[in-house]
Amino acid sequence: MRIIRNLLAVIGLVALLGGGFFIIKAQSILSEFDPGAVSIYKKFTADLLEHKDPGVAMMYTVPIEEGIDIDEVIGSLKSIATERNFLFAGESPFYKQVEAITGKPYRYINFLSFCDAKVGMLMADYRDAYTGFMPCRIALVEDKEGKLWLHTMNLELMIHGGRPLPPALKQEALRVWKNMKDMMAGAAEGAF
Repeated sequence: MRIIRNLLAVIGLVALLGGGFFIIKAQSILSEFDPGAVSIYKKFTADLLEHKDPGVAMMYTVPIEEGIDIDEVIGSLKSIATERNFLFAGESPFYKQVEAITGKPYRYINFLSFCDAKVGMLMADYRDAYTGFMPCRIALVEDKEGKLWLHTMNLELMIHGGRPLPPALKQEALRVWKNMKDMMAGAAEGAF
C-alpha cells in the first residue's frame, strides 16, 4: 500500500512540475502576442464550439432590417464608404455566375470590395501574406429563407491575433475595421 501511495505521490509531483512548466512556457509564448490576442481567441473558440464551423467563427455578420432591399443596402455601403474616403473597388455578383453556369435562378449573393490604398500599402510592406485580406470584402447574402445578411472576415484576428502590429499599421487597421463595421451597421438600417 505504501509503495502505491509513494508512486502516486511521485506521479502527482511530476504532473505538477509538468503543469508548472507548461504554464510558464505558455506565458512566455503569449507575452510575444498582442495584448488583445487572448480575448480574440477566446471569442473565436466560443464561436467555433457553438457553431462547430471555423468559417462562421471567422466572420463578422450583420442582419439587414426587414423592408430594406438589395439596392438600398448597396447604395448605403457605397455612400458610407465615400464619406470615410474608402474606395469602392468593385463587385462580383456571384449569383449571376451561378445562374450562367447552371441555367437556373439562384439566390442573391454579391461580393462588394472596398479599399484604403494607403493602409493596403502599409499592410503589404509589413507582410506580403496580408495582401490576402485586401481589398476588404463584404458579402451581401440572401439566405435560403430570403433574409438578407452582410458578412465580412473578422479583421480582429489579423489585428490582435499574433505579434503586435507596428503602431502606425495597427492604428490604421483599427480605423479600417471600424469603418467596415460602421458601413455594415449603417447599411443594415438603410442609412445613407
